[in-house]
Amino acid sequence: MLNPITSNKSYLINYSAVWTIIIGAHFAVLHWYYHISLGVALLDSFLFNVFFAFLGISLWYVVRYNKSSQKFITLFSSHLVSSLIIIGFWLVSGYLILKYSVDDLVYLSFLEGSFPWRIISGIFYYLVFILVYYVVVFYQENQQKIKEEANLKTLIKEVELNALKNQINPHFLFNSLNSISSLTISSPDKAQEMIIKLSEYLRYSLSNENEQVTTLAREIANIKLYLEIEKIRFGNRLNFELNCNKECLNAKLPAMILQPLFENAIKHGVYESIDTINVILDGRKKDDELELVLTNNFDATARQVKGEGIGLKNTQERLFLIYRRRDLLVTEKIQDTFMVTIKIPQDEKN
Repeated sequence: MLNPITSNKSYLINYSAVWTIIIGAHFAVLHWYYHISLGVALLDSFLFNVFFAFLGISLWYVVRYNKSSQKFITLFSSHLVSSLIIIGFWLVSGYLILKYSVDDLVYLSFLEGSFPWRIISGIFYYLVFILVYYVVVFYQENQQKIKEEANLKTLIKEVELNALKNQINPHFLFNSLNSISSLTISSPDKAQEMIIKLSEYLRYSLSNENEQVTTLAREIANIKLYLEIEKIRFGNRLNFELNCNKECLNAKLPAMILQPLFENAIKHGVYESIDTINVILDGRKKDDELELVLTNNFDATARQVKGEGIGLKNTQERLFLIYRRRDLLVTEKIQDTFMVTIKIPQDEKN
């Protein structure tokens, strides 16, 4: 985040106005109450206050550095050290400049005796700055959170609509029904099997359309139905394996997060290939994450199917908005093999 004072013209103007008032009050006290000469009082008030005004701008970065600290002792120690450095530098620098710039012995005596209340004023300035900055940080983060939650709700709604659209995809149903029609003559048993699997797939998908979180076991059950239907259509051109350890079947993950990945594998692997395409899912628990690796080979010489390219992008964006990490989906293409690695943190969000 940029410094809120220097990055906003109106804030900078107001900031300057506040310090102008402080300088005026400081001057008035020195000149009329302590009877310091006009020029010296003006120099003192201007030097100490303008100097701290600039130091106060730099305190924003101290607050930004410490804002994520969860331990009070760490936060307190950090601010204690920074306050000692800043206030000490402010006092010593101002004192040395005025000592060698002013010849008035009465004022120099006053300057040395004013250290206690200058220290108190420095502490007061420091506390006001960091409190204001923490309020600004809280406000900015709260606004960002509200914005991200709105984006997440919008994306979830779009995902739900797209999922529903894919679940009753006319093209998918058309191809499946065509295959069933052909199989009723050549292989009635397979036609019956495909009808049952298609019915189960649609029933499962429609009954879970409103869920946002599911288990890996349920997600795999849905994917398996989808792949079995596609295998009846593509025959030996499609081979799939779902290799997930039992320990990770109860792991939680966003619903329908794997569907677009498998659709992408079939679309870009099977459609334009005459050879067998192997779609393999490997899953395991790794530390506090569920790691899923989806691989498929493809015909590198075949014409690649063009698509909207939103499947992987939307999946990555969903993961970022839910878990606030950009490293949860990684793709890699090695010769004739395409690999997608997806990581799902297993914490309280799940």
